[in-house]
Amino acid sequence: MAIAKNTICIWYDKDAEAAAKFYEETFPHTKMGTVYRAPGDYPSGQEGDVLTVDFTVFGIPCIGLNGGPAFKHNEAFSFQIATDDQEETDRYWNAIVGNGGEESQCGWCKDKWGVSWQITPRTLTEAMTRGGDEAKRAFEAMMKMKKIDVAAIDEARRSSS
Repeated sequence: MAIAKNTICIWYDKDAEAAAKFYEETFPHTKMGTVYRAPGDYPSGQEGDVLTVDFTVFGIPCIGLNGGPAFKHNEAFSFQIATDDQEETDRYWNAIVGNGGEESQCGWCKDKWGVSWQITPRTLTEAMTRGGDEAKRAFEAMMKMKKIDVAAIDEARRSSS
């Protein structure tokens, strides 16, 4: 992989390589690149330990940094994945949650490393961009959900009550 001009650096305790492999297996257009290992011993590790991993998520360049337990992920950073239908929504949601992750609200979940993901069907985004009553109905439906139910969002978009 060529060195990108702008790269997202994601701090992991010690599992950047495992996370990159999981993302590569889960998402299309996602690839794990070079794994950089420590050339010598250092205060919190040994020669050969993984320091960083280059990877992409849907083509977005990232570096996974094994920085230790000092910093934890939170919802201030998330990947937002636009899905086309319920099958795609389920596939990504179930992969993340089923691999030691956890559900949250309104299409948000966290992977086992604590990275937040928004699995967002396009129908929800379309409703929000239209504004008005359609956006309000879709928003109210979404607020009751963990994983987004595409049929329920579509129904809320159509309903006039």
